[in-house]
Amino acid sequence: MERLTDTHCHLNLNIFRDELPELLERAWQRGLDRILIPGIDLETSRAAVELAEKHPKLFAAVGIHPSEASTWTKDSLPALRQLAQHPKVAAIGEIGLDYYRDRSPRPIQRHVFSAQLALASERGLPVVIHNRDAAEDLWEELSAWQEGLLHSDSLLAGRPGVLHSFDGSLSFAQQAAEKMFYIGISGPVTFKNAQERRDVAASLPLDRLLIETDAPYLSPHPYRGRRNEPAYVVYIAEQLARLHQYNLESMVQVTWENANRLFNWGVSP
Repeated sequence: MERLTDTHCHLNLNIFRDELPELLERAWQRGLDRILIPGIDLETSRAAVELAEKHPKLFAAVGIHPSEASTWTKDSLPALRQLAQHPKVAAIGEIGLDYYRDRSPRPIQRHVFSAQLALASERGLPVVIHNRDAAEDLWEELSAWQEGLLHSDSLLAGRPGVLHSFDGSLSFAQQAAEKMFYIGISGPVTFKNAQERRDVAASLPLDRLLIETDAPYLSPHPYRGRRNEPAYVVYIAEQLARLHQYNLESMVQVTWENANRLFNWGVSP
C-alpha cells in the first residue's frame, strides 16, 4: 500500500508529543504519503509549520478554529499572513463555524471566518472548513466568497477547499461538490450506526472525496473509542472502496490525486 493521504490530522497537539517518531513510523509503514496538519489557533498553527519543516511528507494548514474565535485580536491576521507565506503551508484552516459548542459568540465566529476566507483569497490557498450545526450561515459565507473568486478569475475557484469530516446531508454535500469543494470522509463512516454518512459517501462523485483521520479524534472501527492516529486512515479508504465497489488500490490512488489537486503538494520526493 502506498500513496495514502491523511488530509486532516492534529499531530501538533500535545497528546502526540512524546511518541511522534513512533506514530509517524507506523504511518509510513502503512503507506502514508502525505499528511496535512491543521492549526486551531496561532500556537498550533506555528507548531504545524514547524513539524512540516522537519518532515518532507508533512504539510501545514494555518488558521483559527471557530471555537477559538474569541482569541482573535488585531495581531491575529498579520501573524497568520506571515505563517501562510511558508512553502509548506498548503491551506488556511481549520476555519469555519461551530454553533454546537458555541464557545465563541456567533457574530465573532462569522467575522473571524470571513477574515480568514479573505486571507485564503489573498494567498491563493484552499480552505479547510469546520462546520457544526451551522450549515446555513456557513454556506452563505462560502458562497459569497467563491462568487468573489469566480468574478476575479482566481484559479482558487476550481479548488476552493474541503468540508472536513463531513456529517451533513446529501443535498448539502452535493451543493458543495457542484461548487468544486471536496468532501472529507473520516472514521464515523465505518461505524455500524452511521448509515447516513455511508449513503452520502457512496452518492458523491469519486473526484470530490478526500480521506482523513481527524486524529486524535474519531477513530474508525475497529479502534472506535480509542485515540486515533494517521495509520488508521486505511480503514476509511477500505470503507470507501466497498461503498463505490472499487478495489482498495484504486481508491487510494483516486483520493491521493484529489488531495494533490486541492493542496498542490506535489509527488513524493
